[in-house]
Amino acid sequence: MVKVFCIAVTHKKGNSAQHVAFAKDVSSYGFFQRTTASEFLNFFAKTVAEKTTEGTRHSIEEDNVVFHAHARPDGLCGIVACDSEYPWRVAFSLIGKVLDEFSARYPSSDLWTGNLKDTPYAELEAHLQRYQNPDEADSISKIYKELDETKDILHKNVESLLDRGEKLDDLVAKSEGLSFSSKMFYKQAKKTNSCCEIM
Repeated sequence: MVKVFCIAVTHKKGNSAQHVAFAKDVSSYGFFQRTTASEFLNFFAKTVAEKTTEGTRHSIEEDNVVFHAHARPDGLCGIVACDSEYPWRVAFSLIGKVLDEFSARYPSSDLWTGNLKDTPYAELEAHLQRYQNPDEADSISKIYKELDETKDILHKNVESLLDRGEKLDDLVAKSEGLSFSSKMFYKQAKKTNSCCEIM
């Protein structure tokens, strides 16, 4: 199952980081596990942001959840938490998009107080829902998927052509054998008919 659990934008000052925008979807967890899962995502996203050095990208897997992180030199860090099957390229594309949108909306770091009410970012929830299906959200992934499907079809066609080629080779061999048998039959028939000519 391909799933995005959360998207976070954090502001990093020194060794500490605070969320300035956060959206999560814990609906795939059991009802009684949702609070714990939400706290885990919140805590671990913050921890990953604190450990990510400026200007770098990396991925960390913890408890079957992969946290993709990208820290920019301006102090913003984007985090996407998803399952291990989610394409990393799409996750980093989403991080780039979210960070660009957020910094365009709130260009001054003075606004990044760490209080989520100071930096409302409603589009984050929409991105969380849209990117649940990476093939629909990302056109390059969609193209890769279509190319893979086309490649599979071509492989099947080549295999069937090779099978057909083998069958044709068998028919040619049989026809050569038939041709030889036909010649022998003709010669034999001619001999038989020559002894019994009608006058």
